[in-house]
Amino acid sequence: MIHTIDYHTGGEPFRIVVSGVPDIPGGTVLERRESAAAPEIDGVRRLLCHEPRGHADMYGCFLVPPDDEGADLGVLFWHKDGYSTACGHGTIALGVHAVDSGLVRADPDGETDVVVDVPSGRVTARVRCAAGRIEAVTFRNVPSYVLARDVELGPLAGTGPDAPAAGSGTGPLAGVRADVSYGGAIYASVPAAAFGLSVAPEHLTELIALGRAVKAALAGHPASRHPGDDRLSGIYGVIFYDELGPGHQRNVTVFADGEVDRSPCGSGTAARLALLHADGFTGTLVHEGIVGTSFRARVAEVTEEGIVPEVEGMAYRTGEHRFTLDPRDPVGTGFTLR
Repeated sequence: MIHTIDYHTGGEPFRIVVSGVPDIPGGTVLERRESAAAPEIDGVRRLLCHEPRGHADMYGCFLVPPDDEGADLGVLFWHKDGYSTACGHGTIALGVHAVDSGLVRADPDGETDVVVDVPSGRVTARVRCAAGRIEAVTFRNVPSYVLARDVELGPLAGTGPDAPAAGSGTGPLAGVRADVSYGGAIYASVPAAAFGLSVAPEHLTELIALGRAVKAALAGHPASRHPGDDRLSGIYGVIFYDELGPGHQRNVTVFADGEVDRSPCGSGTAARLALLHADGFTGTLVHEGIVGTSFRARVAEVTEEGIVPEVEGMAYRTGEHRFTLDPRDPVGTGFTLR
């Protein structure tokens, strides 16, 4: 029996597993992320994330011990393809869950910090309450920074000896350039207009295909390497964005293998803010998602490593589940159709 409590943040699901997962070994959350690939643990991820209990865009987490007593909890974020290094919308949901469930005692008329160890480092969900009700959560991220500018994508480049070099010939990515930045995970940012599109539901199928193509084109590129820890390397998501006005953007983040973030993407918002800050932006970013929800983000601090972003949003509980697997079930831990 696996017990979960489900939330959504800005429309993006977040399934918190509160019991039924085997112990995940490791001295740190980042080490536990590697251990979670073990079949007996990863089978639980598949069961909860894949159909028929989840879907191709499902998202959730395992709660694990923090790295030390300085944090309230640790977490391993997961999706249909594996385990991510960061998740802002999930951290916001964890702040709500920690206060609602009594894991962290909150000020009923003030702000309470819920400190969370994630694979990319230590983050904070600052929960704001009024009259005992949660009004908003501010996700304070790890330092975020620009990795590369104007990376030429060219056509979709394969890995074989006869594959075209990035930036050559013609193709869907020919002439398109991406900015790459880190917000707890590594993201490539491309204006949707570069493909003659906008961030709108009617263009989603095309944007998913392009997101996969951009990610494939940047696989192994130097810009996709984390400068300090190779376990954090790799393009996690592609952010397509529209400029709506000064300090106002709409985006959709296509992450993992074609997954779509319904929210404005918390760690992606941090990565976008790092790019905007490098361009001289100093205000509050209103960041909309493809379903019309929004986050508000600002630079809380500037360090030698990068900016420290704060992203404000809210999560809402959607349900509670107790999942089982019948040993006779022919589909086992499930499947995905995308």
